[in-house]
Amino acid sequence: MDLRLQQLQQQTRRHFMRDSSLGLGALALADMANSSTVAAPTSAVNPLGPKEAHFPAKAKNVIYLHMTGSPPHLDLFDYKPELVKRSGEDCPQQYLEGKRFAFTSGVPKLLGTPRTFQQHGQGGVWLSDAIPQLHEVADEMCVIRSMYTEQFNHAPAELLVYTGSPRPGRPSLGSWITYGLGSENENLPGFMVLISSGVQPNGGKNSFGSGFLPSVYQGVQCRSQGDPVLYSSDPEGMDRNLRRLTLDALKNLNEIQADDLGHPETRTRIAQYELAFRMQTSVPEVMDISQEPKNVIEAYGAQPGKSSLANNCLLARRLVEAGVRYVQLFDWGWDFHGTGAAAGLKTGLTNKCATMDKPVSALIKDLKQRGLLDETLIVWGGEFGRTPFREGRTAKGDVLGRDHFPDCYSMWMAGGGVKGGTMYGQSDELGFTPAENKTHLHDLQATILNLLGFDHERLTFRFQGRDYRLTDVHGQVLKDIIA
Repeated sequence: MDLRLQQLQQQTRRHFMRDSSLGLGALALADMANSSTVAAPTSAVNPLGPKEAHFPAKAKNVIYLHMTGSPPHLDLFDYKPELVKRSGEDCPQQYLEGKRFAFTSGVPKLLGTPRTFQQHGQGGVWLSDAIPQLHEVADEMCVIRSMYTEQFNHAPAELLVYTGSPRPGRPSLGSWITYGLGSENENLPGFMVLISSGVQPNGGKNSFGSGFLPSVYQGVQCRSQGDPVLYSSDPEGMDRNLRRLTLDALKNLNEIQADDLGHPETRTRIAQYELAFRMQTSVPEVMDISQEPKNVIEAYGAQPGKSSLANNCLLARRLVEAGVRYVQLFDWGWDFHGTGAAAGLKTGLTNKCATMDKPVSALIKDLKQRGLLDETLIVWGGEFGRTPFREGRTAKGDVLGRDHFPDCYSMWMAGGGVKGGTMYGQSDELGFTPAENKTHLHDLQATILNLLGFDHERLTFRFQGRDYRLTDVHGQVLKDIIA
């Protein structure tokens, strides 16, 4: 007889109650989790089935464009004439006292932008010459110029953006959204991730993980070359019918385990296997951008079969059009310290923006032309900002660069119920601190959830004896930017 089974047979009821208390507690928590404050409970058959939000939503889908490394906002969106005027002067001591910077010490020199700024659109949005294509969609953009965070290193700052905590283990924004709303296409995941520039996000897979939520809500990473999703092809020697028979056998075994043990993750596993089977035919089709008309491909600057932000922007439009709820794009290479020409604020920024400017503006125009912009929220930004002074390591070089800066920076949104052609908040005259409408990341998270029809204080999941939410115990909805 199996030794483990023999030991179990010798256990008394007292032993069972003593040793299994945590397991019983976990089952109780799982049952409580099923009665979460989300309006519609998760279906055992299809946990990604569409669900109702707390109130009527302005947006149905989200495309979040993350510029990994954090763009130099003072050279793109936040024009500071006084900083330009005082460029080269010592940084005022009041902005340095009690502050820590990643690569700068002592008294750095102020750095005015080397870029040219003008106002664009009927709303007069300030944009630099580094992003000429975005000038054409200025009236769709709401630029928030008073963002701030507490984190000045990449990984914890990025985790705070997406999970509400600088430490790994919490569910990501996309997971919370698909947990609350589900997906509108049963053949595709509700949350899909596209990565360009060849580097994973700073927070790793935690930036699109499900944390303590059921794993069916984690982001599914897609690739531009080979199988769109790893291991989605049938194994060698196995045809479609044999794959179906195998999955049916696994489903029966999992159903038995689910009935015996009642663990909610077993139901999730069944749903994931079934989704993976359906994805084998639906994913390759939706990921094939060569089906698009030539003029659309050219508008994005996409190249079918390649890996690029341009391809991923076009794929994002195809995915939300197909009913995917949340699409996350990560694009590495926005860490402009000035350590080389490619990381400088002149040629380097011009070249990097050229890979983003055209496809992102094309995405906005394409969604609008198809009648999808009103229901698709676009979010663009990094994990923090860049300093109004020169980065310490490169201060004596010819290439201009900026250090990490959490105290004040810019992001923008478009579509999905946001007021276009507007600028929200303002930094001080040198760009060091928010001077008007100070906006924390938790406020941004609360606003995104509000646009999707959720009260961020009520979208919760019970874990380890308490109700968790994306915004922790913080967050105020930015009502002034909602149309």
